[in-house]
Amino acid sequence: MTIDDLILYGKKYVHKDHVFLLLSELLKINILDIFNHLEDKVSSKNIERFKKQIALLKDGKPIQYVIGSVNFYGYNFFINQNVLIPRFETEGLVLETYKLIKANFKNKNLKILDLGTGSGVIGLTLKKLEPNFQIDLVDISEKALEVASYNCKKLGVDANIIKSDFFENINSKYDVIISNPPYIKYDEEIEDVVKNNEPHIALYAKEDGLYCYKQILKNISNHLNSKYIIAFEIGMTQKKDVENLINKYLKFSQIYTKKDLNNRDRYIFVTNFE
Repeated sequence: MTIDDLILYGKKYVHKDHVFLLLSELLKINILDIFNHLEDKVSSKNIERFKKQIALLKDGKPIQYVIGSVNFYGYNFFINQNVLIPRFETEGLVLETYKLIKANFKNKNLKILDLGTGSGVIGLTLKKLEPNFQIDLVDISEKALEVASYNCKKLGVDANIIKSDFFENINSKYDVIISNPPYIKYDEEIEDVVKNNEPHIALYAKEDGLYCYKQILKNISNHLNSKYIIAFEIGMTQKKDVENLINKYLKFSQIYTKKDLNNRDRYIFVTNFE
């Protein structure tokens, strides 16, 4: 079979964009250059793999899990079903946090904790942006940490990998603590493709989605340096509740809220800057 034959086959079952993305990843051809290779023969091994991938997509598997990677902030990360699929909104969390760091810290040797790291995209992206950052990647899931560790090697950066339930195994203090924790309510309606494929431990939280913020904030003061940034991604209806938790556990801090590109409350930053 040729590439053109595979395109025709795939389009019978899934969207053409997914067909071209699969072929680009499988055959290591730039997606814009595929039309220059339509008559190229494809090996039987790759034909079989392509058809299996099409079947997975047809059955509702997310494209990111099928190809095993996702582009985040311009970097290519490995992912699998043991970690959340990184969203564009979380790129905003990294961007806003990095801007806040640059505006308030002259020292680049900052110690940063990515709490609930999953695939490691937040902490490792910050490390790529500033190699002098010291990054700790923390998660309760061993399988997630295996993915994060693989991404360290894939991106050629160093980070400390720590298995911990929140701060249970953490003894350090940090300049920046950043987290995109599970925050979906158990009775909240979400897309079936998300609910049926992504790890629930990374999606849902007790106490109306606020459990993780509470667990982090009630113990966070023991892990902050004298000058600090705390950065959270939040659900779009959780701003007031999270602010109340911050005021309860960090009474003399300043709170900043930022909206995402859809104009939804999405990021909360806590600092003690003058």
